[in-house]
Amino acid sequence: MKDSARPITINDTTLRDGEQSAGVAFSLTEKLAIARALDALGVPELEIGIPAMGADERDAIQAITHLGLSARLMLWCRMREDDIACCAGLDADLVDLSIPLSDQQLARKLGRDRNWALRQIARCVPEARALGLEVCIGAEDASRADPEFLARAAEVAQAAGARRCRFADTVGLLEPFGVYARIATLRAACDLEIEMHAHDDLGLATANTLAAARAGATHLNTTVHGLGERAGNAALEEVVMGLRHTQGIDPGVDLHAFEQVSTLVAQASGRPVAWHKSLVGDGAFTHEAGIHVDGLLKDPLNYQGIDPAELGRSHRLVLGKHSGRQAVRQAYAELLHQEVGLDQAERLLPLVRRFVTATKRAPVAADLQRFLCELPTATAHIV
Repeated sequence: MKDSARPITINDTTLRDGEQSAGVAFSLTEKLAIARALDALGVPELEIGIPAMGADERDAIQAITHLGLSARLMLWCRMREDDIACCAGLDADLVDLSIPLSDQQLARKLGRDRNWALRQIARCVPEARALGLEVCIGAEDASRADPEFLARAAEVAQAAGARRCRFADTVGLLEPFGVYARIATLRAACDLEIEMHAHDDLGLATANTLAAARAGATHLNTTVHGLGERAGNAALEEVVMGLRHTQGIDPGVDLHAFEQVSTLVAQASGRPVAWHKSLVGDGAFTHEAGIHVDGLLKDPLNYQGIDPAELGRSHRLVLGKHSGRQAVRQAYAELLHQEVGLDQAERLLPLVRRFVTATKRAPVAADLQRFLCELPTATAHIV
């Protein structure tokens, strides 16, 4: 079902929450390159740093804001006057003012109560607005907050001049049905933009983010590869493709050049992409099983839910234990530019299977040539 008229804005936080992954630290050069790359994809909003971290961080933020990007640029602060003061003169567009709204974090992290939180929101939002920044209140631990109190906090924020509320599943404990219910309730209770910020502790960040979009969220936080604290955040590439293919929503992000962005972030973060990572891993569009390969050769739609061309990629067929005769013929045609008949392919299969079992890798051209030499003379002819 197409729903392309419903606007969804991607707010990518690779440069903020992504860099908060344990052991990740981007250099200024890397930050600038990542910002440019995400902007080139058409990502409309970027969260680019934490001014209160110090002068070096503020210098990096200002270097990004002076790139002349098309994306709107967001800062992240605690809901505190001293943090907000650090945002002055950085030429950003928005700021996320983060404050715990669960009783757990208010009491056990800050030693505060709900009334203090409401007063803090009413006091701090106008201070950020006075710096020329649009304001999102970051409802930290919103997934464990009382929904009625969350709605009340959103009401106070809106009255103070905020335009957005970030619903943060800070500890990653929600599932899609729960997210849908929470976001729908918040949507019905306030007129603010609603931004979903999901963590992947249960492996549900992307699913939760898509559920939030269906429930009425207007903005979605992502990071490249799902980089982020602990198990990470919702992956930019997964959310964009999920919106497009499951909800008929095009968020305006073009992933045809995403492979370059993926490589850039993997190198800058020191976190290589897993072979089986959805959409961008080496295995995502790699096929071995005989039934699948045969079906793909007949018509890619037989085993293609996502066209790899949407990410600038293509299907890759490899020989392995589960390959069939057609895959053998295809491999010889592609790697050696030689045609082998079905009978010969049948005789080559045991050699392929023994090889991959022993080496744990697919054969390359030199291996295929050797297999031909190992065949009995009577069957070694090329057909």
